[in-house]
Amino acid sequence: MSGLVGQSSEEVRSPRAESSRHALQGPAYVQYQYGYPHKTAYRAFPEPRTLESVWAGEDQRALSLYLHVPFCEMRCGFCNLFTVAGPVEAVMERFVTTLEREASVVRSALPKAQFARVTVGGGTPSLLPPPLLARALDVLERTLGAPLQDVPFCVEVSPETTTVEKAKLLVDRGVDRISIGVQSFLERETKALARPQDRKLVDTALDVLRDTGVETLNLDLIYGIEGQTPATLLESIGTALRWRPEELYLYPLYVRPRTFLGKSTRAWDDFRLELYRVGRDALLGAGYRQVSMRCFRAAHAPAPFGPAYRCQDDGMVGVGVGARSYTNRLHYSSEWAVSPRAVRGIIDAYCERDDASFDLVHHGIALDEAEQRRRHLILSLLADGLDAQVYRQKFEREAAADFPELEQLVEAGLATSNAAGWTLTPAGLERSDAVGPWLQSEKVTSMMKEYEVK
Repeated sequence: MSGLVGQSSEEVRSPRAESSRHALQGPAYVQYQYGYPHKTAYRAFPEPRTLESVWAGEDQRALSLYLHVPFCEMRCGFCNLFTVAGPVEAVMERFVTTLEREASVVRSALPKAQFARVTVGGGTPSLLPPPLLARALDVLERTLGAPLQDVPFCVEVSPETTTVEKAKLLVDRGVDRISIGVQSFLERETKALARPQDRKLVDTALDVLRDTGVETLNLDLIYGIEGQTPATLLESIGTALRWRPEELYLYPLYVRPRTFLGKSTRAWDDFRLELYRVGRDALLGAGYRQVSMRCFRAAHAPAPFGPAYRCQDDGMVGVGVGARSYTNRLHYSSEWAVSPRAVRGIIDAYCERDDASFDLVHHGIALDEAEQRRRHLILSLLADGLDAQVYRQKFEREAAADFPELEQLVEAGLATSNAAGWTLTPAGLERSDAVGPWLQSEKVTSMMKEYEVK
């Protein structure tokens, strides 16, 4: 299959077997809709495309830049990210050396690209030893030309890999947001996630990050863990708030029920929904503002700076094996895998590529105008809402006419509407992981179902 999407707007309707009633009353946790289309809809292109042709005609004045570091100290039991655990330093050095070659080719192909925000994720970027971490940051700043000191710049870290030296290096190089995956402050819960974690190490890492003076500290917590209760989730949230994080993300666990849930008479969705509501209410009560289903932002968080960013409209250049890039018309990446053997094979193939091959795009999905509209719909609605005027100006069409699903959501109590547009209600927000997949096109949904995870 080529990965090309070429339907008319009539053909790009998602299946609506149970209509919006299913999105309201059916499973609440279907899929995390962090982007659209999902990477499982990507396919190999019949013919590779050059970077220059892919980005021709795209606005390159305020792009995002993403670096993917595909290494972790361990692989958590819930993780399906593109990463491999426990690499030796020689493997990491080989990756950074290849990254330097890739970035040079990308910059030559996109000499006019300007970057308005930067993210380094993975994996665990802070696993890199300081000299390699510094070289990776040099790739972003010196090779690709990102003004790291002047734009929003986020890096992901873990408690096990956070040191004073690395934290200082990141902040000195311009990082203003550090995100750390804690998941739970209770060791018995992280053990249930197949992520053994020393609580003292977590506390030390958070102290180090606060002491560096980073402007925005984000903590990730997970709910739905085997043995977790509303009381233990509140305990983790209360503990997290001791460090006054500017942001806190609550992620639902996406694995099958284990012993605790198997003994429970309640559905796992009900279990997670109860925990979500408990966590949401606690954070709202602590003065946090809910930005999305997962993201909560403190009143003391610094105001956003740089140009307004909307992932529906602004492109992203990804470097490093496993990174995703997107323009308005095409999304692309390297192949994706989960199993350690397959991930290692893809990393090895990346490091063996010659320079010329980095100018070619082999794997992704092209979006026709109907899919571009649907992408805008989904990513807007699940964030700060769908603005009717913005949609009209961008597509010269009416969102209500293009997507009668919007009215179905309103009728089901999942969204509200007025002349300005549509916004999810609290009931819709907590079911974002059902609403998003429900709004996908039939074509994308079918391709995702056909995908075989390696």
